[in-house]
Amino acid sequence: MGTYLLRRGLETATSILVVAFLLFALLDLMPGDPIDLMLAADPRLTSADAARLRALHGLDRPLVDRFLAWLGAALAGELGYSRLFALPVTEILLPRLLATLALVGTSLAIALPLSVLLGAVAALRPGTRLDRAINLLAFLAFSVPSFWLALILIVVFAVLLGWLPAGGEPVGPVVGLADWVRHLALPVTTLTLLGLGPLLRFVRAGLLEALREPCIRMARAKGASTARVVLRHALPQAAPALVTILALQTGGLLSGALVVETVFAWPGMGRLILEAIQGNDYNLALVAVLLGTVATLLSNLAADLAHARLDPRIRPG
Repeated sequence: MGTYLLRRGLETATSILVVAFLLFALLDLMPGDPIDLMLAADPRLTSADAARLRALHGLDRPLVDRFLAWLGAALAGELGYSRLFALPVTEILLPRLLATLALVGTSLAIALPLSVLLGAVAALRPGTRLDRAINLLAFLAFSVPSFWLALILIVVFAVLLGWLPAGGEPVGPVVGLADWVRHLALPVTTLTLLGLGPLLRFVRAGLLEALREPCIRMARAKGASTARVVLRHALPQAAPALVTILALQTGGLLSGALVVETVFAWPGMGRLILEAIQGNDYNLALVAVLLGTVATLLSNLAADLAHARLDPRIRPG
């Protein structure tokens, strides 16, 4: 296990370094560096001033040298300042990261048990109308674009019915839990429906395969109830595949949160990345996107370890 963790740790670190360099290079190709923006904002600056500022901030150095300088500062805990917010990047990322975790975590906490329930019902009654209806729900969850679903929910529940706010975060002198729940309802519903499709199909397929095993027939022959057969025998056999797709789904929801947070004006990481890119805040955009990459890689590593833990036939490495 120790050798496996060391090897995977090195692979993860290498992947992070490669992604960081590619992001750094892509952001460097974007038109308009900070000095160009300063020139556009202050007509009194001359080309000599721009050259002196580029030399002062190291923008005249080769790309690799600038990346190594940024990497050394990042490893030392210095992530720099945001041009848009005039604050250290770490002070901006923490509240936005917590907002995204609240959004994605709540949607996963709802989608997972719901997919297990519906997948078990479909697997116990294959080929029936109920099974076809659940498959249709999963297909629709796969197919519906996130922005379209978000707009439909806003039109129905915020504009026509007026039950829920169209977006944003609760503001006011006194903000309670009920206010946060009302503002989270529509974006959480959107992400839950988007994540339900793949989870539901994997649960159904895994349970269908597990229910054909001889041990399941033996449990039924001993008089075990349907709930006991599913929860104690079939579901543990389908759990390894479910853990894998759940880890992949976490990365998908993080990327899908960019669209959902933008539509609902939710102050999370996805909206922050969009604002940073549109505002040419290269440092903030780089760190925010890299943080999402690290979260995805770590979730995949955790899924591999959990897979090996749940399935005794699998050994890490």
